[in-house]
Amino acid sequence: MTNEGFAAKLGVAVRTVAGWHRNPEIVPRTEMQQALDTAYERANEHVRRRFTLLCRPPEEPALAEAQALRVAIAVVLRGTEVLLVCRRGDDTLSWQFPAGMCKPGAAVASVAVQETHAETGVHVAVREELGARVHPKTGVLASYVLCDYLAGEASNLDAVENMDVAWVPLAALTRFIPAENIYPPILSALEAA
Repeated sequence: MTNEGFAAKLGVAVRTVAGWHRNPEIVPRTEMQQALDTAYERANEHVRRRFTLLCRPPEEPALAEAQALRVAIAVVLRGTEVLLVCRRGDDTLSWQFPAGMCKPGAAVASVAVQETHAETGVHVAVREELGARVHPKTGVLASYVLCDYLAGEASNLDAVENMDVAWVPLAALTRFIPAENIYPPILSALEAA
């Protein structure tokens, strides 16, 4: 039925029926629900089947609110050097850029600045966002920011996660992290620096 035809059948205003289409979450008043129930009971089998197919179960709240795990990664420059941390892994050590988990709603730039300071004692300012990708090894959403050194002595302030912290010459970066493991926009930004 059209909005007009259905409104006439129920004896309500057309705008009432149109409102249901605009906002399917509306819960009708008791007397309106009774009129709708009566219309449904009087409908033929074909109309009832179509109505059932059009009804959708409510979305699971937990699934609707789920978010991908996001990590903010800071590529920190100080002149011709870049800041790296030697991260402890499952029986392995690997050199990486400082990084930290982003809580839902947290800004990537803020997390990158805070985590760099928390892990290394180095204060930084974000120069630009370099992009994001699903990290090929960890599967998390990795967001990269290019940062400038402001102040502080680099030291290992997170001995649980990291083994060491170091300023590495840009020319030697690929001795610490293989070039194929570095997000290409990082290499481009470091070449331009």
